[in-house]
Amino acid sequence: MTVSTDKLIVDVSNGVGRLVLNQPEKHNAISAQMWQGIADAMRAFAADGALRVAVLSGAGEKAFSAGADISEFEAMRASSEAVESYDRMAHEAVESIVHLDKPTIAMIQGYCIGGGTELALSCDLRIASQDARFGIPAARLGLAYRWQEVHPLVQLVGPSAAKEILFTGRQFSAEEALRMGLINQVVPRSALASKVEEYAERIAANAPLTIRAAKRTVAEAMKDPGARDLDTVREMVDACFASDDYAEGRKAFMEKRPPEFKGR
Repeated sequence: MTVSTDKLIVDVSNGVGRLVLNQPEKHNAISAQMWQGIADAMRAFAADGALRVAVLSGAGEKAFSAGADISEFEAMRASSEAVESYDRMAHEAVESIVHLDKPTIAMIQGYCIGGGTELALSCDLRIASQDARFGIPAARLGLAYRWQEVHPLVQLVGPSAAKEILFTGRQFSAEEALRMGLINQVVPRSALASKVEEYAERIAANAPLTIRAAKRTVAEAMKDPGARDLDTVREMVDACFASDDYAEGRKAFMEKRPPEFKGR
């Protein structure tokens, strides 16, 4: 598939969608066009019935993403109206990842800062190399993150760690990020691509209806009790038990072979 900017590379093969932030000369800083392209790519991933999992990464060796492209701020975030418009565009990109009904993995090496951290947080899993660096330097720029940007951070690492990240504006090592729950795994740089590929293949081989039900159930669990859509969760669970894949899973178990799930 193609997107509207060459600053993103999008590819789908063997059930795995890949989105690469492609601005290595700027440490993969995310431009306005890239925010729009991310949302477009997620819509295409959602419509692809053969796609089972999506991987987000950054081009080059130095960064997943150093954040939003600050060189655009003077033109695109100079007034309150411009800030609101820009933030709406970035939020749409993040939400398109959060609400993709397929698992997402952030493959992180080098810098993962500001908007890059926000993008990584929108993914279901985060696997990082030992040289990865994380931070949200808003306090050093005089800007503030909105509720919808801070809330996922607090949900993931808790209020104390979130305050440390936001108050200090400093960079955290991969090991620190792992301890606070910001990421799922840390691996040597040389093993990062193979580990992410292994996880993507493992997830892609599992029952799609089960994975989607699990993702939706966890999302509902994170909401306030009164806002939870438990009827939809129940319907998704019932659909799993009524599916051909459930029959295939039982049959494959009895026959001691890997199941071949079709997503129906």
